Amino acid sequence: MNLDKAVFRMAGIMILISLLLAVVHSNYWLILTAFVGANMVQATFTAFCPAAKIFKLFGVKPGRMFD
Repeated sequence: MNLDKAVFRMAGIMILISLLLAVVHSNYWLILTAFVGANMVQATFTAFCPAAKIFKLFGVKPGRMFD
């Protein structure tokens, strides 16, 4: 798995978990959904993603976007 796939996989999992928690527990979990979505949008403009930096520290091989 490369860095790009890891970042998008984690983002998708975070969105699905926050949606589930919003349905089951509290609508305030939708704030996490908005944060993840906003971070994905800003990463397309800046190519900076905190999750990518963390995955790099764990040795995930680079992809094409987050070098």
